[in-house]
Amino acid sequence: MKKKAAVMMTGIVSAAVLMTACQASKGLETDAVKITQYKEVEVDQVQKPGEITDEEVDTQIQTALDAQAETKEIKDRAVKDGDIVNIDFVGKIDGKKFDGGSAEGYDLEIGSDSFIDGFEDSIISHKIGDKFDWNGKFPDNYGNTEYAGKDVVFSITLNGITERIVPELTDETVAKLSENAKNVEEYKKEVKGQLEDNAEQEYQNQLYSKVWGKVLENTEIKKYPDGEKEKAQEQLKSRYEELAKSYDMEFKDFVENQMGMSEEDFDKQAAEVAEQNVKSKMVTNAIAEKEKITLSDEVYEKELKRIVEMYGYDSVDALKEQVEEEELKATALNNLVVEELAKNCIQKSSGK
Repeated sequence: MKKKAAVMMTGIVSAAVLMTACQASKGLETDAVKITQYKEVEVDQVQKPGEITDEEVDTQIQTALDAQAETKEIKDRAVKDGDIVNIDFVGKIDGKKFDGGSAEGYDLEIGSDSFIDGFEDSIISHKIGDKFDWNGKFPDNYGNTEYAGKDVVFSITLNGITERIVPELTDETVAKLSENAKNVEEYKKEVKGQLEDNAEQEYQNQLYSKVWGKVLENTEIKKYPDGEKEKAQEQLKSRYEELAKSYDMEFKDFVENQMGMSEEDFDKQAAEVAEQNVKSKMVTNAIAEKEKITLSDEVYEKELKRIVEMYGYDSVDALKEQVEEEELKATALNNLVVEELAKNCIQKSSGK
């Protein structure tokens, strides 16, 4: 009886050792990094993109057509919905002008709902040179509580009228919109393909973000390389200092006016971001080495093109001019690592 119990206990111990070994095989540890698990990480399920509808295609095409619109100055008719008007206006509450209530030479698209309800409609049917008053009221939930719910009078002068002429979708128009499509039918297929690619890319981006976030969550940095966090922080601050110069502003004024924080708060956040960036780079390198993921010249160039598309740079050359090669290679390698990890991740629905 005792012998049988001993065998059972041995089996339990063996199972425990097996489970521990299995878990360890999904992680790694070096002198600087300990990742408890990076293989088959569990993440919340990401909704896969649905089928692109004809309505979505039409909306995208209309946006492209709107971008091709030409303007025509109107002199022989009154304002109608959709026109762009140039106006002077003076707003008064209780007979007194108020801040932000007056302007000269203001361009306004009728129907854009840029002003309080009724303002734009009051301009319709007027002709160039007309001067008129419009009596209105600020909504009760208006953002500026000082004006909310109050009656207002706007004295308006109509200086000019411009009409936007949006081209129709024809084979001739397609030639301006696409380098490859030869007719409307081909262009619609092209646009649908682009929307499908965008939807798939968005799906992948969400999945990659979840997977990498989980891997970083599973990571302990035992030792950061000397000076790396400080170097990363200095590089980050240097970029914003250059941005401040482009605005012709002192750095202190730039972060206060453009970012809404003090220089001390910026430094604190920059230190946190720098630490996270260094951690991400260390984890990327550790996994790449363990999984023998390498960045060949051919793959690197391919990844650069992907980075250009993802972040909206004009070209690979423009990207290289603005970002150091070391950072580009780190980003490219991280893309390869995360892509590989995402292939084997486990997506769990919220209902399970």
